[in-house]
Amino acid sequence: MRLLNLIKIAFKAIVLNKMRTLLTMLGIIIGVASVIAMLAIGEGSKESIRTTISSMGSNMITIRPGADDRGPARGSGGNVQTLTLDDYKVIKEQSDLLSYSTPVVNSGGQVINGANNWPSTIYGVNPEYLNIKVVDLQSGSMFTDAEVKSASKVALIGQTVVDNVFPDGQDPVGQMIRFNNIPFKVIGVLEEKGENTFGQDQDDVVIAPFTTVQKRILAIDYLNQIMASAVSEDDAPEAVEKLTEILRTQHKLLDNEDDDFTVRSMEELISTFSSTSEMLTILLVAVASISLLIGGIGIMNIMYVSVKERTKEIGLRMAVGGKGSDILMQFLIEAILISITGGVLGVILGLSATMFIEKFLNWPTSVALYSIVISFAVCAITGIFFGWYPARKASALDPITALRYE
Repeated sequence: MRLLNLIKIAFKAIVLNKMRTLLTMLGIIIGVASVIAMLAIGEGSKESIRTTISSMGSNMITIRPGADDRGPARGSGGNVQTLTLDDYKVIKEQSDLLSYSTPVVNSGGQVINGANNWPSTIYGVNPEYLNIKVVDLQSGSMFTDAEVKSASKVALIGQTVVDNVFPDGQDPVGQMIRFNNIPFKVIGVLEEKGENTFGQDQDDVVIAPFTTVQKRILAIDYLNQIMASAVSEDDAPEAVEKLTEILRTQHKLLDNEDDDFTVRSMEELISTFSSTSEMLTILLVAVASISLLIGGIGIMNIMYVSVKERTKEIGLRMAVGGKGSDILMQFLIEAILISITGGVLGVILGLSATMFIEKFLNWPTSVALYSIVISFAVCAITGIFFGWYPARKASALDPITALRYE
């Protein structure tokens, strides 16, 4: 028999048993749809994480005091005093892989405007901070280097602070506020950014010269951290190594001594979250793949039933000259057609489920082409793997015995 004739025979056999075929394909359909949807959710999560962290400054590097493993999610170096302004100056002079850098000191407290007050955090920085954090101004202007040197009592505030201490809609620029009873003149309002990956409100901030926060609020001469921005995202790992070398030399650390500081890049944070997301995706896909296994077993069972029902037909074909290989190919093609048809329906269902999840559940999704290719490949393999044994059993039947089968 020619291949085309075998395909026609297999197709007719499928059409004659529509309901049974559909039930057989159900496991494949659900399995493929689940795999595509789960991979889409996983890819969407990774892209969302990268986009969100990049909005915080994808080239950003943080240097914190103390050799700890707290990672870049923490916002303060606490009371550890291993970073100084001299460290910042040396970094500024010697590192050629940084485009911007700033000392950082911060403190919590109450922002007060008349009868209105709001608990917030003040960050003491220099004018390069906005470039590092990729933050624009909604109104007003950034303070200058001269105002940093003179420890001027000027500040920029985020939209959350504006909403809570200027509830009547008054323009904050030019107004006076107090932070822990220290008066500040508002010279700018930061553009609204919303929550970051950790659920922290990026608009609940007050920005002031670091010298002002050091002297007038904290009364310290050390830094809570140093923030910098690498020339490019690709240069960030090399910049981290360079900064480590500079600070080890600056702190006169011996080869056998551990760092008394921690340098982290945003790329490390992205990698950490992406790895977590990938592990979760793999777990979800593994669970979804169970449906494919069940679908494969269903194909094998239904092919066994088909072989039993068509034993006489098999005997007749072999009696008139059909070869065992033709019978093998006939049933194998039938199993593959069932599997691939289920795969097509599964892809349609998976894409529909992905659109539903994104539109109605507001979960980020991203359908990767490889997920569809893999699904089809798995379907073909499933059809061959689970259809081969029943097909081989059919091809091995004795023609005379098959013709006498009741």
